[in-house]
Amino acid sequence: MVPIVPLTGPLRAAALALNNRHAVETAPLDEAGLAALIAQAFYAAAVGEEVEAFLIALDETADYASPNFRWFKARYPRFVYIDRVITAPQARGRGHARRLYAALFAKAVAAGHTLAACEVNVDPPNPASDRLHAALGFVEVGRARLQPAGKTVRYLTRAIEPSAAARQERAQGVSWDAGAAPARPVATGDGAER
Repeated sequence: MVPIVPLTGPLRAAALALNNRHAVETAPLDEAGLAALIAQAFYAAAVGEEVEAFLIALDETADYASPNFRWFKARYPRFVYIDRVITAPQARGRGHARRLYAALFAKAVAAGHTLAACEVNVDPPNPASDRLHAALGFVEVGRARLQPAGKTVRYLTRAIEPSAAARQERAQGVSWDAGAAPARPVATGDGAER
């Protein structure tokens, strides 16, 4: 099983390149933008040193100008916001995004969070993200048309609580090493990716 590792210095260039190859589905970033996101991230991790996938999440304390983040901040007093989760095309179907989410949920529960939030494009469509988030139990709570980007997004949330996070961890073969440095999940279990 490819390990989940903190999204630190040497991995940032690969994460930036992967992000910008999928800017239509997410949003483009430059080095400074990625560094700013990671600096205030609640959780920032990658799958493997080759960055087969990565996830960056913020919590409600972040100072982030994204209209999507601000939509959630105006409506929810406490949450973890998934700003982006991207899997390289050659690594899809290996369970990387689910493992990243399982580790995020475990850390969020440990910090007392009970809600995860994100948005998924409706226009242009992002069917892979729709499938992932539906499978993870996210539900639509709103929509917005973003200008000048010209995108329409669906706002999604999912309740997270200790028992659900623990079940998902076990199912994904990932647990959170609370004594480790931030953003350091540890692989456990049978090594199978689901």
